Amino acid sequence: MTTRPTLVCVHAHPDDEAFFTAGIMAHYAAEGYRVVLITCTNGRLGIDDQPLPGFMPGHHTALTIATRASELQASASLLGVERVVTLGYDDSGMTGWPQNDDPGAFMSSDTTAVAAIVAAILNDEGASVVVTYDEFGFYGHPDHIKTNEVTRAAIALSPSVERLYYPVVPTSVLHAFVPTAQSQSVYLPAWVIDAGDGTADGDITTKMATEKYVALKRASMAAHATQIDNRDVVNMDDELFTLLFGREYYVRAWSRDETSGDESDLFGGLA
Repeated sequence: MTTRPTLVCVHAHPDDEAFFTAGIMAHYAAEGYRVVLITCTNGRLGIDDQPLPGFMPGHHTALTIATRASELQASASLLGVERVVTLGYDDSGMTGWPQNDDPGAFMSSDTTAVAAIVAAILNDEGASVVVTYDEFGFYGHPDHIKTNEVTRAAIALSPSVERLYYPVVPTSVLHAFVPTAQSQSVYLPAWVIDAGDGTADGDITTKMATEKYVALKRASMAAHATQIDNRDVVNMDDELFTLLFGREYYVRAWSRDETSGDESDLFGGLA
């Protein structure tokens, strides 16, 4: 166990870390904190080399798993992540895909069993701050929702954890970003379109000033080059990219003790 304060981000798929928490991961790594990434699935249903999404016949599943593992390592290295753990469950796909019913699909895994694995990592690391998606999985993806369930159950087994946060996008940012992106014919993936109105600005508990890491965040996203459904977002002009990704916003979902001082720092007020 490290004596440094440790941030653990729990994500569902390879590339989620880049789009949802790259800013804080780069920030805290640069500040000397230990940053750990847990990725629950193997991303098997991502876009392959043909390029075909995972629900299409002839999809190169084994190659996709291997490629996405390599991309994940490259992204994590850019962000300063010191430990990457992939739990290896099968990507379940979007809601309604036939792969939802596969025996190894993460969405159908035993929450208690997976939580015990995650808790063991949290305890081994002595993690004090954990980040994962909200109960809606940010945009309704079943693997994201499962990740929330697993993480909350794991925290109940992890006495070192002091706080849990959810990454969110303020309503004001989404309302400014989406029409502008659409007017520029930027293809917006499901995780943007299905996020609805985002989170009310007044509900944001922590605003992280991660602007200085925006180029690094873009590089982290670009490391996941096979996932071409995100290509337009990654290649947006600097102004539009910074509008959506320049800052990161969080909602404190749980705290072991009364919390103060975390308006601009997830670790704010912790000893």
